[in-house]
Amino acid sequence: MKTMGLARLVLVTPKRFPHPEAEALATGAVDLLAAAQVCSTLAEALHGTVASFGFSARVRDLSHASMNVRAAAAQALAAAAQGEVALVFGGEMSGLTNDELIQCGALVHIPTDPDYSSLNLAQSVQVAAYELWVAAGGGSVSPAAAGAVATHDELEGFFQHLERVMVATEFLDPTQPKRLMERLRRLFVRARPEREEVNILRGILTAVETFRQRD
Repeated sequence: MKTMGLARLVLVTPKRFPHPEAEALATGAVDLLAAAQVCSTLAEALHGTVASFGFSARVRDLSHASMNVRAAAAQALAAAAQGEVALVFGGEMSGLTNDELIQCGALVHIPTDPDYSSLNLAQSVQVAAYELWVAAGGGSVSPAAAGAVATHDELEGFFQHLERVMVATEFLDPTQPKRLMERLRRLFVRARPEREEVNILRGILTAVETFRQRD
């Protein structure tokens, strides 16, 4: 939970809580355990929530809306703007009962390979928390700050420089140019190089010219 920015933990009739083993497993997140709320019933735990999503790997004969975890995360995030939302998980051995799922607003499953669909409770909670984190924008990668794009004049100067060097090194035969420069122009225009990148390329071309002059 803590790795995905979730802090509110509600436990329904835990067999052993607080417990040293739980604290040992929650390295770095003991504060979440210390702040956990313990309820005697699921109805008490769901009190005041505006939406609840019950997780189950088994096919259930219920009239509830069923959705995958990604769709549920999007709905949960939208509902969170109106109030508290609950992601509900059952015990390790048997999961949620039908009566418990009926108390939830939607039934959620985590898509897996049908030949081996086993996920333990911790894994299921982690997947659900991750999807909620991504839906909230936590999974986005900040792009590197882009430099100024090279202007038309700067590109034209580069193309002229490139053509001059290619002729000097006999890579380009000016009597039979074919469409080489046209293709190279298209390549670099499509890449939208930054001013600094064009300067680097021109620096390479200048180094080639200097090297040839030494010969």
